Amino acid sequence: MLNFHEMVPKKVFFTKGVGVHREKLASFELALRGAGVAQCNLVLVSSIYPPGCKIISKEEGLKLLRPGEIVFAVYDRESNNEPNRLSAASVGLAIPADSSMHGYLSEHHSFGETDEKAGDYAEDLAASMLATTLGIEFNSELDWDEREQIFKMSGKIVRTTNITQSAVGNKDGLWTTVFAAAVFINDDNPPMDTGKSLPLNAQATPQEEILSQMVEGQRKNSEARDHLALRQKEPAKSAIEQARLVPSPRKNLS
Repeated sequence: MLNFHEMVPKKVFFTKGVGVHREKLASFELALRGAGVAQCNLVLVSSIYPPGCKIISKEEGLKLLRPGEIVFAVYDRESNNEPNRLSAASVGLAIPADSSMHGYLSEHHSFGETDEKAGDYAEDLAASMLATTLGIEFNSELDWDEREQIFKMSGKIVRTTNITQSAVGNKDGLWTTVFAAAVFINDDNPPMDTGKSLPLNAQATPQEEILSQMVEGQRKNSEARDHLALRQKEPAKSAIEQARLVPSPRKNLS
């Protein structure tokens, strides 16, 4: 039976990338590669940051991803093929002081905005959504810097931040795609380390056990066929050679 508590992520990391290619889809693929997540199937989710979710580094997070894995993420992207046109993609985050409560993530993409401007806007969106949930009163017409002070002075919002990727359109008119994401990690993912075997107490899934048995069976069958083929190619030994192979009854004195 599916345990829904296991579907609440315990870890998250932030990443970004940019890709340039004559095909729009290929430029997006290159942006995903730049972010380090091209090997996964990303599923876009909405804006809730789970209670108690731990932020880890990109390097640590990438080690926990498995090729082909379905990965939930809050992300945004923007593409254009206009020379020298500035584009940006950003994800904002706001975390409440009460770790038992959820926070908010926001997505924002734009043209003509620098990293700082697009990032501030995404951060503002996340903080404003969290503030309305926590009952913090503020004037939506105020600048982000002023509202940020109000939010933090309330004592109910402990942290706001963002990750943003901007890029100037390729001068030759190639597609330029920017990508930013907050990537959630399944709590049961072991670190990827091809140089080491799994711990002795690690339990393989039934699918992994079946696959292992199939591979081992194929290896043994291949070895048996190679051995049989080698025996068939060997010339028959003469009677003298066979006699030499009979062990001597004398013991070795050395």
